Amino acid sequence: LTTSQILAIMPQTASCANEPYPGECRTAAQAAPLFAQSFTKYKITDPHAQAAILALVAYESGQLKANIGHTPPVPGKGTRNMQSPTYNSQYATALYGAAKVAAAGSPEAVLGLVTNDADSFASAAWFLTSQCPQLQAAFGTQPEQTWVQYLTQCIGTTDNAQRDAYWVSAKKAL
Repeated sequence: LTTSQILAIMPQTASCANEPYPGECRTAAQAAPLFAQSFTKYKITDPHAQAAILALVAYESGQLKANIGHTPPVPGKGTRNMQSPTYNSQYATALYGAAKVAAAGSPEAVLGLVTNDADSFASAAWFLTSQCPQLQAAFGTQPEQTWVQYLTQCIGTTDNAQRDAYWVSAKKAL
């Protein structure tokens, strides 16, 4: 995965100058190796599954501008795919164990466990493989149908033109 591919999907990631959350913004050059590592870690090898993850993150993070849910602010919501506090707790438990999550206490503190770049950029890959494993293989045979199922049945959101535009760009870039 290259910087150029990320830029083709998320053109605003060329720079983090003048961003609303400068400590959270990441550029394509910073993101490309982190996404690649997440695909390796969670064995996301199908380009359509990779495209779906990149499209989701592009939409949810505002092209990598945000790592925490700001609009609306929900305590504990975040990572690059803007997981809910419930899923961040599950993700942190999978990575660090229940004791560390319990010791963290608040949703904000649990989110703090997984907002480092490596974990945050891997959150969408973890979500697909842990919450919707049946869709991972389906991307290889029925990508368009699976994209809609990924959004509506796995993520629990609606499909829309902006999400689809990222999906089309991601498929083309990969």
